[in-house]
Amino acid sequence: MRVKRGVTSRARHNKIRRGTKGFTHSNRVSIKRGRQALVKALENAHRDRRERKRSFRQLWNTRINAAARLHGTTYSVFIKALKDAKIGLDRKVLAELAVNEPHAFEAVLKAATKK
Repeated sequence: MRVKRGVTSRARHNKIRRGTKGFTHSNRVSIKRGRQALVKALENAHRDRRERKRSFRQLWNTRINAAARLHGTTYSVFIKALKDAKIGLDRKVLAELAVNEPHAFEAVLKAATKK
């Protein structure tokens, strides 16, 4: 018996069309160009999800360093003191304290550096 493939092809094409919503006209209308654009977009999205984590960590480190320098120390000395004092705050929380709760950040710094 002969198998007609129109339904399968249409479903595959519709899947590509759903993925290319919002793309430019030629990438949205043409299946071949749409597939290429979709693959490229997914590659970029995958790469940029990792890059976003990197850039946020850089931002947090910069904020922690700026706040630490206001209190007469540096980022690296402060992080070392935190590890030695076994204070388990991550950089995201420390940066949040540095920006929004300077008194709390100062208390953490004093607790880390006292000996």
